[in-house]
Amino acid sequence: MRPDPILRLDLLMLWLVLWLLACGAPISPLCAEGPVSPTGSSPNIVLIFADDLGFGDLVCYGQKRWKTPNIDSIASQGVRFTDFHSSQPVCSASRASLLTGCYANRIGIHGALGPAAMNGIHDDELLVSELLKSKGYKTCAVGKWHLGHHPQFLPLKHGFDRYLGLPYSNDMWPHGPVVKPKTFPELPLIRGDQIIDSDVDALDQSRLTEQYSDFALEFLEDSKDSPFFLYFAHTFPHVPLYAAENFRGKSGGGIYGDVLEEFDAVVGRILGFLKDNALEENTLVIFTSDNGPWLTYGEHAGSAGPLREGKGTVYEGGTRVPMLAKWPGRIPAGKVQDATAMTIDILPTIANFVGAELPSHPIDGLDIADLLACKPGATSPHEVFYHYFRQGELQAIRSGEWKLMLPHDVYCIVPDKLGSDGKPGQSKMRKITEPELYHLGQDIGETTNLAASQPEVLERLLELAQAGRKELGDSLTQTKGTGIRPSGKKDR
Repeated sequence: MRPDPILRLDLLMLWLVLWLLACGAPISPLCAEGPVSPTGSSPNIVLIFADDLGFGDLVCYGQKRWKTPNIDSIASQGVRFTDFHSSQPVCSASRASLLTGCYANRIGIHGALGPAAMNGIHDDELLVSELLKSKGYKTCAVGKWHLGHHPQFLPLKHGFDRYLGLPYSNDMWPHGPVVKPKTFPELPLIRGDQIIDSDVDALDQSRLTEQYSDFALEFLEDSKDSPFFLYFAHTFPHVPLYAAENFRGKSGGGIYGDVLEEFDAVVGRILGFLKDNALEENTLVIFTSDNGPWLTYGEHAGSAGPLREGKGTVYEGGTRVPMLAKWPGRIPAGKVQDATAMTIDILPTIANFVGAELPSHPIDGLDIADLLACKPGATSPHEVFYHYFRQGELQAIRSGEWKLMLPHDVYCIVPDKLGSDGKPGQSKMRKITEPELYHLGQDIGETTNLAASQPEVLERLLELAQAGRKELGDSLTQTKGTGIRPSGKKDR
């Protein structure tokens, strides 16, 4: 009687394992250095998105004034990116890119949509929430939405089962030291698709973080027995800054540090829930920021660390942001990833993890699963990244270690005239009249313009810029892109 071939295979595998152990080789159920691939087990997704958090604001990025142990634990248990970017240094545009995988100007979202805006995210765009919803996920958005405040644009119309938060930035209100009364209407707090507080004031803002935290934990409790997606887009540390009473004055870093330590506590609650409910092994946690710090607010702003400028510019301080991710067994612990990636890459990467099809229309992001897994030899899948700002202005491009700043007007901080007590300081316009070329591997602070000494590199990047204009447009050169789609318009 011939041996069963399956039995022979099992015996062969057993012999191989015993031989490897005898040789001292480590045996792991999954190669942590290998690529991350679809698990078939519907991993949970927790995506935490800070507002105006700077590259230098977390302890794991070198900050020393306050403590962020829970956020830092994502890095120690996973991977920390050193060259991760938001697509634009402003609120609505960066959120549009994160959730759709597209450069924001491709889908008609520019700047920061305010209470007077009549547009928002288009129904035809596929958001991460809708992609996951199609795979049977329960979905929840918490915090700042900022993709249109009219009912047709709100989260429940775009793949989320639950929502609690503000429809736009917390400084778009009639209170506080920055705006004059009647500049903005009253700021609403929305639950689901209903306004539950029509006039969010200072006291309400001091309670927001706790409300968000409780709402997120309620969702996790209700959804722990099925695959879930939690999108926690915090209102803070965008100004105006408010912390709960039990956090005020406790950080040693002023109100900004107090706000971050309360935010860190919320992250701790979320991570604690995952651990206590044995969900860590099957949950991908991502933490990043929508843009760099709003430096003109002085001590009410964060830090860009060694980077130049901050929010409102496409210098590195405006777009390079913290990015941490963990997924035990799938992402190796304590790794640092130096390859360049962007928020547009989150959607296609999640699609890979859950085995979902990408949208039929063009998107700009690419799968960075190998970067998350720190696979040996893995590099950025992009030849070029485009940095747009304002109304479709192509202001910079990035290719490898090279950064090209294109001619445009940029508003820079005046270091000795920064704001205080929640009021902004002065900015000064700088006209970039000729292309500026920086080698970020040797000059992360963008201090030395190499355009004159590197003509071949300059010419290559200028050609890449022109190719981007043809597809995505550029209002600075009056170029209409062939690949631009409209934003949604308010129903009449």
